[in-house]
Amino acid sequence: MYIDRIYLKDFRNLTENLIKLDNRLNVFVGLNGQGKTNFLEAVYLMGTASSHRTNADRELIRWNQDRAVVQLYLVKRDEKLKISLEINKKVKKLEINDVPQERVSELLGNLNVVLFSPEDLKLVKEGPHFRRKFLDTELSQVKPYYHYLLKKYNHILSQRNNLLKELMTGNKSDTTLLEVWDEQLVEIGAKIIQNRIEVIDKLKILARLSHRQITDGLENITLSYESSLSDRIEEKELEEIKIIFRNKLVNNRNEEITRGYTLAGPQRDDLKITMNGIDIRKYGSQGQQRTAALSLKLAELEFMKSEQGEYPVLLLDDVFSELDNKRRHRLIDIMAHRVQTFITATDFFNLNEINTPSIKVFKVRNGLITRYKSL
Repeated sequence: MYIDRIYLKDFRNLTENLIKLDNRLNVFVGLNGQGKTNFLEAVYLMGTASSHRTNADRELIRWNQDRAVVQLYLVKRDEKLKISLEINKKVKKLEINDVPQERVSELLGNLNVVLFSPEDLKLVKEGPHFRRKFLDTELSQVKPYYHYLLKKYNHILSQRNNLLKELMTGNKSDTTLLEVWDEQLVEIGAKIIQNRIEVIDKLKILARLSHRQITDGLENITLSYESSLSDRIEEKELEEIKIIFRNKLVNNRNEEITRGYTLAGPQRDDLKITMNGIDIRKYGSQGQQRTAALSLKLAELEFMKSEQGEYPVLLLDDVFSELDNKRRHRLIDIMAHRVQTFITATDFFNLNEINTPSIKVFKVRNGLITRYKSL
């Protein structure tokens, strides 16, 4: 799949831009604060139905403007799609091939994207939230139904936590409704856990291969699901997970009422990453953590290819300057495949390392994106 062209108007600091893209490699060069990352954010939004930088839609609209528009023309398995998103201060309006859609989540399953940025070091070294988000974003792109499960689960969890707070403060004493929320939480939560386990089973093989290539076989990376419900949860079938989850809620009930929130479930789980048997989050060097993050992103790329039958669009936000030669060349090797890639950079210092049959270079300045006639 590839984006043939994209139209942007008043998205972040980007003014009005119509950009014809190369189906392989596109490089966006400019100083910091000119709009390079904003461009990648717009593409990411069209693939995932959410920004990776903010939850506030108003931040996506250029200063003193009422709306932002992102429109792209996607070629996918020889099918052409026109996807248009209008962002007002209160609502988003989505059209696919000029047909209005009821929900912005209908974006999912059309354009698949993988983003790699310096912030992805948090994926390895920070808290579980970043790793859960990594799994959830990936699953939502290849299985839009998973996104529905996640939204439903979060709604049920919010209602259950509100009830627990009322029970904690004594505003309510009847736990009958809590049992109703428990059952709904178990039904949806067990499916989320099962989906995460399934994707980790595939990712860990792909990540191991990528990691061994990057490190010349000197390091082995291992991924596993760390559940708040039980050890070795990955060995359980769906109905067994439900039983374990249900029992956990019953056993935790008094403590949850005392604390006023839910203590177990997929919202408390983690993706554990070890290197040569060592917890890389706690004991890995920054270089090892960066290598692990790159391995996960390359695994994500290959996973989407295996699930969708074609590579997603790869977004590289100012990462070349963060990588040493070996990791940089591994990324360049990936680009040699039929992967449409967008790279942002502040200068041209390493463009001569990229050996690809076609490349377009764009200058980004004050929210305007223009093509360089030559390097």
